Amino acid sequence: MTDSSVSIHKTIKGKLPRLPFSDMKKAVLGNTYVLNLIFVGNTKAQKLNKIYRKKDYIPNILSFPFSSTQGEIFMNLNVIRKQAPSYAMTEKNFIAFLLIHGMLHLKGYSHGSRMEREEARMLKKFKVSFI
Repeated sequence: MTDSSVSIHKTIKGKLPRLPFSDMKKAVLGNTYVLNLIFVGNTKAQKLNKIYRKKDYIPNILSFPFSSTQGEIFMNLNVIRKQAPSYAMTEKNFIAFLLIHGMLHLKGYSHGSRMEREEARMLKKFKVSFI
């Protein structure tokens, strides 16, 4: 793994859209951050949410920081595919948005105007748009 790469794993079938995952990780988290990106289905996502967040619903994304330089993001493509139209985004753009959102949480951001400004900056940088 090079410094700017992302380790990507899938536990579900289907193709992932082409996105600049490594470039996005580098822009948000930096070169030395170690990120595992795992695409999961409903069962795994809900189980992780229940165990680690004590929430019993199926999430679209979960971010788990291990340290200031390492973390994991779990993305649920089933939920993402269903939710993308309600956010006026294509599936590909919604994945990009959620990935940026999740990485900002790994970086320590909480929901609010500061996070929204940084999201907007990254969305513009990577040409992620609404329909």
